[in-house]
Amino acid sequence: MTLVPKTYAEIDGFVTMLVAACEDAAMNETLEMLLSAPDDRRKAVIRELLERFRTSGVPQSLHDAFVCLLDDAVAGKAYEVIFQCKRGERGAI
Repeated sequence: MTLVPKTYAEIDGFVTMLVAACEDAAMNETLEMLLSAPDDRRKAVIRELLERFRTSGVPQSLHDAFVCLLDDAVAGKAYEVIFQCKRGERGAI
């Protein structure tokens, strides 16, 4: 039986993506560009990525991480986290 995560913080791929964005400047910049886009644009880009992920067979954890970013509040918080990492603030994640 598979347990359904209760919060986005329980989705390993999402947490891993944020940690990676804090550790890799290029990934941070790319994710920041996506997350700073207007909500409708961000969602359109993510939906297109999810379709590409589906057809190319990317790991489920990466797919799950991007699904989280369809939620406006989660995307906003993710933006705050990676911005804090960029500034070198401790405890961002």
